[in-house]
Amino acid sequence: MPEPANHPSIQRVLDAAERKGVTLEIRVFDESTHTAAEAAQAVGAALGQIVKSLVFVAPTDDGSIQPILCLVSGPNRVDLARLAAVTAEPDIRRATAREANDLTGFVIGGIPPIGHQRPVRVIMDPDLGRYPTVWAAAGLPTAVFEVPPATLRTLANATVAPITEIRRAADVEAEAAEVGQQNQGA
Repeated sequence: MPEPANHPSIQRVLDAAERKGVTLEIRVFDESTHTAAEAAQAVGAALGQIVKSLVFVAPTDDGSIQPILCLVSGPNRVDLARLAAVTAEPDIRRATAREANDLTGFVIGGIPPIGHQRPVRVIMDPDLGRYPTVWAAAGLPTAVFEVPPATLRTLANATVAPITEIRRAADVEAEAAEVGQQNQGA
């Protein structure tokens, strides 16, 4: 049974979008859309159209940590050195699951690009702009919403910058073929 669309986590996402004048249509599924491949299969989209919301942290002068959210196209991986250069945060690292939850108010697999419990700096993968629409988590591992990349950038107040690993075309093609084979077997 899917989570109700009025779940408090989903409502925070809807409210954040509404504050920017955008109405989102949330889709809730019986199965998890926790991974990019699961989300792509559930919505019938290309893997590249799936927005992975990845939380990184950087130390602050007072010894605490500040969250940095990376919105990354499904098949891509964040290059820590590139992210450090873009953010000017040399000691940036991936957040633990607990840190991600504490800093955003959402669980991994359901972390949306908006609606966090505190201000979050957001960096967006330019590859998301290759698609007319993309799909992002909506506060739960079973909830997503579709949005044009430019609207996503505006909603999240994101900076678009190259933060992902540079991948060879042959690797990208091989990965896409593997995902296609997995989807046929499902």
